[in-house]
Amino acid sequence: MEKDIATPIRTKEILKKYGFSFKKSLGQNFLIDPNILRNITKFAGLTKETGAIEIGPGIGALTEHLARSCKQVVAFEIDGRLFPILEDTLSPYNNVEIIHQDILEANLQEMIPEKFSNINDVMVVANLPYYVTTPIILKLLENNLPIRGMVVMLQKEVADRIAAKPGTKDYGSLSIAIQYYTTAETVMIVPKTVFMPQPNVDSAVIRLIKREKPAVDVLDEAFFFNVIRISFAQRRKTIINNLTNGLEKGKEKKEEILKALHSASIDPSRRGETLSIQEFGTLSDNLLPIFRTN
Repeated sequence: MEKDIATPIRTKEILKKYGFSFKKSLGQNFLIDPNILRNITKFAGLTKETGAIEIGPGIGALTEHLARSCKQVVAFEIDGRLFPILEDTLSPYNNVEIIHQDILEANLQEMIPEKFSNINDVMVVANLPYYVTTPIILKLLENNLPIRGMVVMLQKEVADRIAAKPGTKDYGSLSIAIQYYTTAETVMIVPKTVFMPQPNVDSAVIRLIKREKPAVDVLDEAFFFNVIRISFAQRRKTIINNLTNGLEKGKEKKEEILKALHSASIDPSRRGETLSIQEFGTLSDNLLPIFRTN
């Protein structure tokens, strides 16, 4: 077996061989600790019947661990300078395909059945570029793709927000948006010292397993998410204040909003961060007839 890419010595050798320089704008921080990569693949529950989608393979450090564990790996990379490097570092593996495309522009509904035609278990496993973490995760979830879930490394602060529970300072609209589609759990904290170059912050690995159906059944999903966004618009304000200020004609309809809150057994003086996803679901359904626009 080839020696791991993800060691300080081997990473430096590869970068020197190709004269590669990091682009800060692409959020390039390469992992240099094979143990962390082994743990990531373990947390993803990969088998020889799994297909893995990777985003931003870099020089192939995580990719090779996926190739060893999975049936097929498809990785999306936007930096064309990395292609000759990946061709070299991943040459021992015949089950990897690198696609030169931004994941946010990829048609994954078409790609998954095409690339994983005989695979039923598909996982997204990636060390995500920090600057674009949230849009990537939300795209993957909102598109309702045929995946089991994702195990991704991201900024610890964002992981804390994604996995947060009601009543905590990190809980907000992002927590609900992702927990609506998945069960979210931080499985590992990763110190900044295991990256080259070192980022300014620590990272975390989060495991998101898709729910068979959303966490709460709502009448109008777009309205539900709008109510949540408005409820967190000003965190220090009460739910009634945010709703009357944020909903169209909310001030005129304050009495009806109060009735909807009471009907959902929600004290109007509570703050948005104390409401569970189920409470937001009930509240959204109660408010919908008041604000439905035909």
